[in-house]
Amino acid sequence: MANMAVTVAGLELANPVMSASGTYGHGLEMRHFAAPASLGAWVSKTVTRKPRPGNPLPRIAETEAGFLNSIGLENRGIDSYLRDVLPDMAREHAVVITNIGGESVDDFAELAARLDGERACHALEVNLSCPNVQGGKLPFSTSPAMAESVIARVRAATKKPVFAKLSPNVSDIGEIARAVEAGGADGITAVNTLLGMRVDWKTRRPALNTIQGGYSGIGIKPIALRCAWSCARAVSIPVIGCGGIACAEDAFEFLVVGCRAVQFGTASFTDPGKIGRLAAEMSQLLDQHGIASVTDLIGTLRAPNVLAKTPGAPS
Repeated sequence: MANMAVTVAGLELANPVMSASGTYGHGLEMRHFAAPASLGAWVSKTVTRKPRPGNPLPRIAETEAGFLNSIGLENRGIDSYLRDVLPDMAREHAVVITNIGGESVDDFAELAARLDGERACHALEVNLSCPNVQGGKLPFSTSPAMAESVIARVRAATKKPVFAKLSPNVSDIGEIARAVEAGGADGITAVNTLLGMRVDWKTRRPALNTIQGGYSGIGIKPIALRCAWSCARAVSIPVIGCGGIACAEDAFEFLVVGCRAVQFGTASFTDPGKIGRLAAEMSQLLDQHGIASVTDLIGTLRAPNVLAKTPGAPS
């Protein structure tokens, strides 16, 4: 059997498969589909300082190759997360990455400080890039200065590994990646959803109450892959690939361009148990190709020019 273990920003993971925030609850409510031990890490849905009711309905719309969502970070807030979720996760001995979201730099810093002493939370994923709040303005993920400022405040508030989740809705994602690295991020998640919309031409109405929303699913994989590659080239910290991954081959593409782990998201809505089988499918495929360890794939892209070399590629 191929060795599936990876290390990401000091986290020792049994395999490189993570859930993507917002697609699998907080994790354990889905344990009848996927056992906690089957994933390298569980990433929570976004937790905010205060409870959020989310955006008005309709807020999900199916498309040809994925779907649009405008959930609006609905959650019960940090108090409920600390009281009701983390103790349950601690009993399962799962690696937990808590995704945090805020409307101000102070919000992010406060959340990081409150989670810093929680042993069941092993790392933080900072949601700089949700397109479904503040009118899709993405203030923290489109400005390098703002992104660096948020990460710097979070870094000062916690000793835990900090991952910055970036948006693909920018002109130069490498610039944002360098900014969060400068702010003290230990890693990058690339990427969140793309801004998109759908309309019913017969009724002249948008499919979402907010008109535009976050587009995810297999249709965005080429864009997400390019973004992950750009980030891996731009920084020396590890990158976690996310966007359109639906099978082992998809996951391997992200590893080849330089990612150390991947997140599996929208495909869970079609097959909720797939994420729990993915690592085994990846291992089987590696065996078939005579590859002893999943880390042997990381950063091995063979491209016709020197610019394609990814940092940390095996020699």
